[in-house]
Amino acid sequence: MRNPGARRGQESIAPVLQRLEAGGLDVTVETFEALPEIARDIVRLRHRADLVIVCGGDGSVSSAALAAMESGLPLGIIPMGTANDLARTLGIPMDLAAAAEVIAYGKPRPVDVGTVNGHAFFNVASIGLSSDLAASLDPVIKKRFGRLGYALAAARVLTQASSFRARITEKGQTIAVETYQIAVGNGRHYGGGNVVEESAEIDDGHLDLYSLEMKNLWKLALMLRSFRSGTHGAWNEVRTARCVEFDIETESPMPVNTDGEIVTATPAHFKVHPKAIVIFAPAIEAPADMSRPHLYHR
Repeated sequence: MRNPGARRGQESIAPVLQRLEAGGLDVTVETFEALPEIARDIVRLRHRADLVIVCGGDGSVSSAALAAMESGLPLGIIPMGTANDLARTLGIPMDLAAAAEVIAYGKPRPVDVGTVNGHAFFNVASIGLSSDLAASLDPVIKKRFGRLGYALAAARVLTQASSFRARITEKGQTIAVETYQIAVGNGRHYGGGNVVEESAEIDDGHLDLYSLEMKNLWKLALMLRSFRSGTHGAWNEVRTARCVEFDIETESPMPVNTDGEIVTATPAHFKVHPKAIVIFAPAIEAPADMSRPHLYHR
């Protein structure tokens, strides 16, 4: 499944196809223009395919998640997006041909899937700053400038940001907070290499939450390095929690960003689905027999 609108979506996939076919895979190629088409096609073709490969970014892969869960089909990833945080988490190379090698000779790895109001995410779902960033980021700028585009949009969002009040419920206990952002992570990496929590893994069976509750947003600049290592929970201004389910309510509905896409709004129910999908990840050695009858690639 190929997303031509992804940042690298116009690159030739000929080297990818060559590597897959050399690995004994029978490949069918299709493209899609809108993310909802991914799930529909997986459902439609689930009896004809043994594997689904998504050529796109994190949003494209997340859009395939629920249909893949329902069909039981494993996923392969060719990282063609901007951040490619799921590929980063799983150790999938950014080189397209090398990523194809992982699918042909890699190891099936069961991973967790997070959902919020029934929408899937692999990396992180958030309310507040990240949602504002996703809503304000021009797709043309994102595709042309990549991470620089994110940085420019983030600077603009930060100058206009304001805190909001929310209620966070876990294990039957509710707390009221005033925050700039609440993020719920399923995987390890998000936002182009930030770490959800220092010990977080995509197959650990739980979600990691953090809430930015500083009085002055300028302090965020001092905290940026800790977000790269996942140690931001050490700051007094950052509330953290770990659970399998969270509920978040706000005074008025606020958008929820999942893996770079606005998909729902608060009130939001978050849940982890342990090892719900198999994704091909790097293996130390290639198995002797890599033959598979058919591969559906879109």
